[in-house]
Amino acid sequence: MSRLPKLHVAVLMGGWASERPVSLMSGEGVAKALESRGHRVTRIDMDRQVAARLAEAAPDVVFNALHGVPGEDGTVQGMMDLMGIPYTHSGLATSVIAIDKELTKHALVPHGVPMPGGRIVKSEELYQADPLARPYVLKPVNEGSSVGVAIVTDESNYGNPIRRDVRGPWQEFNQLLAEPYIRGRELTTAVLGDRALLVTELVPKSGFYDFDAKYTDGMTEHVCPAQIPPEIEKLCLEYALQAHRLLGCRGTSRSDFRWDDEQGEEGLFLLETNTQPGMTPLSLVPEQARHCGIDYAELVEIVIEDALVHFGKLERPA
Repeated sequence: MSRLPKLHVAVLMGGWASERPVSLMSGEGVAKALESRGHRVTRIDMDRQVAARLAEAAPDVVFNALHGVPGEDGTVQGMMDLMGIPYTHSGLATSVIAIDKELTKHALVPHGVPMPGGRIVKSEELYQADPLARPYVLKPVNEGSSVGVAIVTDESNYGNPIRRDVRGPWQEFNQLLAEPYIRGRELTTAVLGDRALLVTELVPKSGFYDFDAKYTDGMTEHVCPAQIPPEIEKLCLEYALQAHRLLGCRGTSRSDFRWDDEQGEEGLFLLETNTQPGMTPLSLVPEQARHCGIDYAELVEIVIEDALVHFGKLERPA
């Protein structure tokens, strides 16, 4: 049962990042869940006047349902810190580090969390030569939802070296993270509070688990809980919780893994930790919570309760 009093919650959603449509779906789901529990909700589709709109609304707490920049990279968190408004999910420093895949490696790998190697490359370099042996993956350093990810293989139509006129993330970003491609299976684990929930395997019907596969109903099968060996499940839960703690995440996070099932435990790699996972009907955190007996509205209230405790507005449960 929730310990929350009836609150005025501002749900911050939308914005102008590439993940705007997902954020709007997440935010509307959260808003409806809160209203169903008797809370007063102010929906705010973020624009450049967001500080003034938050000050006018004067909520008890903000549910941050933004995805991507600037809602997930520390910018909005810093603004709300200055305004003295409690908000859900991770704070400024954690957000800055976790959205940057290279900074995340610096934070986690020294503590024994396995992540792929690789390096940052300027997009211009790709037109001269491959940065790594093929197959390899190119991804933006600080985007989520598999936005702008390209898998470069010997068979891909990008050219060798990559041609300037071929569509890809090198046309949208000045620099990219190049990582070795890890064959195998896509796994993900949600952390809620200080508890790793489950492991889900994501099986796209075609291609790989990209933006469309994540957010188009029927394009990806969610096997929850994943049908994997107990030792791999245990490692996913341990690494996800370790990442959540080392990065200083709050509320909920989701860690994504790639597992080469021919390599056993040595084939498991954490790809990234998402500090503001989606809350859409197809999203993975609500699905895992539901399997653990936590319905959607209760999940939303747990995240808000965590925020109020952190900001000293509610006593930590005994």
